[in-house]
Amino acid sequence: MNTIRAVSVFVLCIFFNRSIAQSNTPSGKLSLKQCVETAFNNNLDVQQGNILVERSKIDWNQARLNLLPSLNGSASTTFAQGRTIDPATNSYINTNANYANYGLASDVVLFNGLNRQNLIKQNSLAYEATRMDWQQVKDNLTINIILAYLEVLRNEDLLELSRNQLNLSKNQVDRLEILNREGAIAPSLLSDLKGEYADNQLSIINTETAMVTAKIALSQLMNIPFDKNMEVERLNAESYTTKYDLTPDSIYQVALQQFAQVRAADLWTQSASRRVKAARGLMYPTLSLGGNLGTSYGSTFYSTAVLPTSKDITSTDYVVVNGVPSPVVYHISDTRQDKIPYQTQLNNNLSSSVGLSLRIPIFNSFFYRNQVKLAKLTLKDNELQAKTTKTQLQQSIERAYTNMTSAADKYKVLLEQVNAYQESFRAAEIRFNAGVGTSIDYLTAKNNLDRANTNVIMAKYDYVLRTKVLDYYQGKQLW
Repeated sequence: MNTIRAVSVFVLCIFFNRSIAQSNTPSGKLSLKQCVETAFNNNLDVQQGNILVERSKIDWNQARLNLLPSLNGSASTTFAQGRTIDPATNSYINTNANYANYGLASDVVLFNGLNRQNLIKQNSLAYEATRMDWQQVKDNLTINIILAYLEVLRNEDLLELSRNQLNLSKNQVDRLEILNREGAIAPSLLSDLKGEYADNQLSIINTETAMVTAKIALSQLMNIPFDKNMEVERLNAESYTTKYDLTPDSIYQVALQQFAQVRAADLWTQSASRRVKAARGLMYPTLSLGGNLGTSYGSTFYSTAVLPTSKDITSTDYVVVNGVPSPVVYHISDTRQDKIPYQTQLNNNLSSSVGLSLRIPIFNSFFYRNQVKLAKLTLKDNELQAKTTKTQLQQSIERAYTNMTSAADKYKVLLEQVNAYQESFRAAEIRFNAGVGTSIDYLTAKNNLDRANTNVIMAKYDYVLRTKVLDYYQGKQLW
């Protein structure tokens, strides 16, 4: 029975996990926006970055809450047997007793060199810096998604081109097989075209493999199961091939304000600066206001009551007053010991106190001074990192801009090359079909055109990617 129950739980867990995975997997033809949003929801690095942001927010909130007064309660009870000290009389007694003490204590720091105020600002800046680090993770993921997405589209275009090339070669092979059976052509012409047909088939196989690989890479970035039937929406890549008017310097100036990595580096530097001020605050005196409220109870606490049956008794003893003997009168009190009630004792024993305390750091093994020095070193390290980040950013923008302009020029030249080779191929095809041209001339013209068409597709998507990289540095929406 236990085995059946364990198997049932296992099956339910598998079904539940599969349901969650499917709920985070988009269906239908995927747009670029869907791919990016799916990656944000599923990618491990993004999820871990979100956890760091939440932790940083908790630290910031705690730094603010540290300004509030502290309030702590205390309660203790003691059970005594045998010989013990009676708290009521401070004398030894031999009995079973129990005692209880209750108290409240509150404390608030009035001044500590603005240490806590600077810690609040430090954690606030650290929270914003962590958010920028998280944004940088998402931006990096976005640009990788775009690269994988464009790779799928590029291979789709190349696959379509390869199929067109295959159809063209097949038509020629079919035509030449008819002519060869009639003995109207040399057999070598048919062999040359069959070889070209095989090359086109290999090109399709290679392109299909590359497209599947690109889809797998896109699925990995989105952290979803691979589906060989995955489809992505087409982009109008031609609309992105317009001239990019911005200069590297203008892009860099915008990036200094918008690029998440730069903003994070500046925020970490500002946070470290506040840390230095907070560490210096520890070297100042600390003024605190405190208060206490307490009460107690003891089972040995009794009250004495004088009863009405008390009386005076004249004894046989006497004293001489002014030479006259006077009898001594004794007063005999009839008393009763009553246990003081619990609530009455708490009310009677209630006490309170309020006080100011001043703590002045005089010598603490140079601990606070070294804390200041360590904070300054952290600040210097963050300043160097911020400077390096900005230098590397400028270099990356210059390199990306150079690659973009090169891709644009290459795309323009390749378009002209395609137009030229189309004319060359058209003429070679007419001559070949008329039986005037050779297979070598035809295949040379065809291969030149095929290579030019392939290169123009590669250059088009390369240019689109380069422009997206420059938009990425400016913090622009990438889809």
